[in-house]
Amino acid sequence: MLFCDKCKSLMKKSGSKFICPNCGYEKPIEGNNLRFVSEVKERRKEVVVIDEKAKEEIDKVYSKTVAECPKCGNREAYYWFLQTRRSDEPPTRFYRCTKCNYTWREYS
Repeated sequence: MLFCDKCKSLMKKSGSKFICPNCGYEKPIEGNNLRFVSEVKERRKEVVVIDEKAKEEIDKVYSKTVAECPKCGNREAYYWFLQTRRSDEPPTRFYRCTKCNYTWREYS
């Protein structure tokens, strides 16, 4: 990124020079010290494997409630709250089925 020397706005590349869209100031591109990068890095997905010991820990941390799983119809699930939206909006309640481990959410 290059900023205008006069008005400090972000300059745009146009051919062999940078031009300020705000005040019109022009600056030539000097040397090979500039790089233009348009690289997208791949996000890795994590797979969570729950063994029996971890399941016991989940039982201690999360509360169980009566909620019907939309996937398997089981009527027991763990639940927890997370603030997924702005702070002036209510938190989101997440459920995880105790039978098939399917996770779903409910907006309050």
